[in-house]
Amino acid sequence: MRILSRLAIALLSLSAVAGASSSVRADAAFDRWLAAQWPAAQAMGISRATFERETKGLEPDYSLPDLAIPGKPQKPGAQAEFVQTPAAYLSDKAIASYATRGRALAAQYRGQLDAIERRFGVPGSILLAIWARETSYGGAKLNYDALRVVATQAYVGRRKDEFRAEFLAALKILDEGHVRRAEMKSSWAGAMGLTQFMPTGYLKYGVDLDGDGTANIWTSVPEALAATASLLREEGWQPGKRWAYEIAVPAGFDCTEAEPAVTRPIAAWLKSGVKVADGRRIPPTAMKDPASIIMPAGPFGPVFLTPANYFALKNYNFADLYVLYVGHLADRIEDDRPFARDWQPIALVKTSDLEFMQKVLTREGLYAEKVDGKAGMKTRAALGAYQKARGLPLDCWPTQALLERMKGG
Repeated sequence: MRILSRLAIALLSLSAVAGASSSVRADAAFDRWLAAQWPAAQAMGISRATFERETKGLEPDYSLPDLAIPGKPQKPGAQAEFVQTPAAYLSDKAIASYATRGRALAAQYRGQLDAIERRFGVPGSILLAIWARETSYGGAKLNYDALRVVATQAYVGRRKDEFRAEFLAALKILDEGHVRRAEMKSSWAGAMGLTQFMPTGYLKYGVDLDGDGTANIWTSVPEALAATASLLREEGWQPGKRWAYEIAVPAGFDCTEAEPAVTRPIAAWLKSGVKVADGRRIPPTAMKDPASIIMPAGPFGPVFLTPANYFALKNYNFADLYVLYVGHLADRIEDDRPFARDWQPIALVKTSDLEFMQKVLTREGLYAEKVDGKAGMKTRAALGAYQKARGLPLDCWPTQALLERMKGG
């Protein structure tokens, strides 16, 4: 705690210096923290020469989001998946444009994509869609020094232990010579390469296709996509299966059942009145597969039947809108059809209001997850349970009217 206090004082004194935001000289406390990482680095087989070379002159970047500096409020990094409506995030215009480019890339890399699918079981269209979503097919600029990012987050971030592992992994990558420091660029959160891997993920899932001893996720499209396929296979991707089906639910469907904990065989959902809405045929071999139903916009948009591959994609990025974007874009690369049902315009209640609603639901024993101000599936199911308990119209959606009802007790 004394170290952080001295850090806060140092930052306050430096704030008056013009241009000091991200180039402030590292303080003695940070230098001591760096030195204390050597035993763990040594235990991982990192050479002393690499450690000294890469940490010499290394300075924290206090301009990064998601830090925890006493006396200096930090803005958390906002993910579009959690602040945009489904209609805005899943823009048909943007997806159609990416699909056109994706078809050209699928033809360009057909041989490599086919080989990756034979090895890992993941279709090329899924991998191309992830590449598009993560870095706009490599067009997004990653301007952060990855080592500096993960060192800063490990030193004064909100998830220090997690990022300490990433810092050590980044040193390991440099020590093994997989990439030069000048080329090891990342996002503000430390994710690297064409399909955005954290350093630990790179070490675990990187794939060397050309036998040069390096999994090049930075400039080699096939090796970046192979790493992504490697991760998805590890996370349970089932070859030959779909990621989801767009469906129509029967009148009076209980929206509290639209969450991952409620699973039934696909055949059972169909028997209950669920119908496939996107024209795709469900093969007989998939009828026994367990699946859940999700309603990302409640009653105001498409509804989906989600088998195991949907949740494998969630292990790449936990946000449901991200998974829908990737899955739908993959479908559009193969067959350029929009969703069967349009996304309707909806208003999102403010984060603080949704936190209030989650606290009410928690108090009433209807919600046991994190109070985070996000309208995830668990929150929406709990809202539906609240509506059912009070005889309110059931839509499982955080409307302003429901907020006012909850404020009234």
